[in-house]
Amino acid sequence: MMTNLFSILDPSTNIFNLPLNWLSTLLGLMFIPLMFWFIPNRFTLLWNIILNKLHIEFKILLNQDKMKGYTFLFITLFYLVLFNNFLGLFPHIFTSTSHMIMTLTLSLPMWLSFMLYGWINNYQHMFTHLIPQGTPSILMPFMVLIETISNIIRPGTLAIRLTANMIAGHLLMNLLGSTGTKISNYLMIILIITQFLLLTLELAVSIIQSYVIAILSTLYSSEIN
Repeated sequence: MMTNLFSILDPSTNIFNLPLNWLSTLLGLMFIPLMFWFIPNRFTLLWNIILNKLHIEFKILLNQDKMKGYTFLFITLFYLVLFNNFLGLFPHIFTSTSHMIMTLTLSLPMWLSFMLYGWINNYQHMFTHLIPQGTPSILMPFMVLIETISNIIRPGTLAIRLTANMIAGHLLMNLLGSTGTKISNYLMIILIITQFLLLTLELAVSIIQSYVIAILSTLYSSEIN
């Protein structure tokens, strides 16, 4: 059993002596197939509209002549992060995207595959990308160093950005919720309204961060063309 509110952020806690917390990552697979068993409804229409919008936006950023079908990779990444962020808003459901082991597992293989593909197939473009156009000769070694460091830390920044944004709101809501038994009835009303507003904010953050990690991954991959 979970001993406190913060245990929902701890992957080592057990439920009925079974370490089932990480199975929350697979809960989205239980909801996605359901829409294909019913006649198209408003939910499936909304789902298709979002998919088409993302496909058009990612297609603009990518060179589809050389990278056909890559948009579906980033759309899948968007939906995977979105489902895990959204499920983390429910009580006592483990938020897998609030841990570096999950976010770094998503960002590091993608970044590494982009780098290997770019350096193997288009190394001249990768070398020229290290020096922005119009850079003075005296600053070229520094620009190469800066660009190299910025490329190396990209998977870490993607992982930390998603983790920090997801865990910050959850901790704030848990801290405020833990004070509910120690305040008066009048302050309880204010606390409930504040918690509702924070929950709405966290819902928006979960959608925004899913879009951010997908669009940044798309931008990083477009640089190898």
